[in-house]
Amino acid sequence: FGLILAIWFLLFTSLRLAGCLSPPKRRRQRPRLPDSQLPIYTVIAALYREASSVAPLMQYIGALDYPPEKLDIKLVIETDDLGTRAAIARLGPMPHVQVIIAPDVGPRTKPKALNCALNFARGTFITVFDAEDRPEPGQLREALDVFRTHGPEVACAQASLCIDNTADGWIPRMFTAEYAGQFDVFLQGFSNFEMPLPLGGSSNHFRTSVLREVGGWDPYNVTEDADLGFRLARFRYRCVMFPSTTYEEAPSRFTAWLRQRSRWMKGWMQTWSVHMRSPRKLWRDAGAGGFFTLNILVGGNVLTALAHPFLLGELLVRGVMSAFDDSVVSFFAKPFIELYLATIAAGYLTTIVIGVIGLAKRNLLREAWVLALTPVYWIFLSLAAWRALYQLLTEPYHWEKTEHGLAQTSRMSVG
Repeated sequence: FGLILAIWFLLFTSLRLAGCLSPPKRRRQRPRLPDSQLPIYTVIAALYREASSVAPLMQYIGALDYPPEKLDIKLVIETDDLGTRAAIARLGPMPHVQVIIAPDVGPRTKPKALNCALNFARGTFITVFDAEDRPEPGQLREALDVFRTHGPEVACAQASLCIDNTADGWIPRMFTAEYAGQFDVFLQGFSNFEMPLPLGGSSNHFRTSVLREVGGWDPYNVTEDADLGFRLARFRYRCVMFPSTTYEEAPSRFTAWLRQRSRWMKGWMQTWSVHMRSPRKLWRDAGAGGFFTLNILVGGNVLTALAHPFLLGELLVRGVMSAFDDSVVSFFAKPFIELYLATIAAGYLTTIVIGVIGLAKRNLLREAWVLALTPVYWIFLSLAAWRALYQLLTEPYHWEKTEHGLAQTSRMSVG
């Protein structure tokens, strides 16, 4: 079993490296569309206890390079969230903004709220922003250029997500390197392979008709973005990356980070288990590429986090015991020891290399020192994975909300 885990883990790291080594395709610049030719664009934000974030969010949405009369903005709130409702009311009349109160039935999750807004969406295209998001002004027009360049098989265009409060501590710094490696390096290259993309939770842009065709978001999946990327692939649609950025806030405290990462891990477990309920049907629907991407990328991400502490634990325990007891077989005498050591080394080195490349693209190499803490961070990831597995068995649809508006620093405001 350990040998299978090691091979799976090496496949996971190899796929990540392959994505990083594939240069993103250049798109030819299209002429700017006049405002009169722009389609209606729906912008959805699902808000819960975000009273302090509403005004900044609306300010950044208002700064988008898109005529207000062509924007269809949906703010979805919960029935008991009087604070956010009052904060929206204080902003005054907003003719192009519709406030939707999600019905208090079923799971209280972000994807359920997004589906409520989807029912009322008037736009030809839809995008999703989180409460703390700061999209670049040209993002909607750049997403439109992606859809104009590709055929109808491209149903989703994903922008890069970038951490803004990098200086708030070592966890936001590690988050910055992680996001830079994921969105600016790995996914940009992996998009060339025309296989399912593990989408980010926001700044993904969809064709509204396709989103409705595939059933919208899964209201019971706590990482609805990952699930939707694979569901689109099963309907033979593609997702692509495009070079626009949305700045986000990372948790700076360990407890907040752990809740968020546990939710992500639980959602990846849900995504894998749902799509693998019928492996043959998944193969027929998404093809070999979709099948192996789900198992190597999503399954490998979770499985390696779950297995990592056992591999390290055996290494440490056997090392200590063999130092005091000659009858104990050393870890380094095990069969396939070279493979196990290569697995650990490849995981750490791949994470560091991808992070360094991503930070370099963001002109943030001064923060690369934090990648020396990768072994510590991986232990935290394992803790989040095991916590997620426990929650999957006890409260699978519980949404652990990430608290926003706590950032102490901002690279954007400094710049």
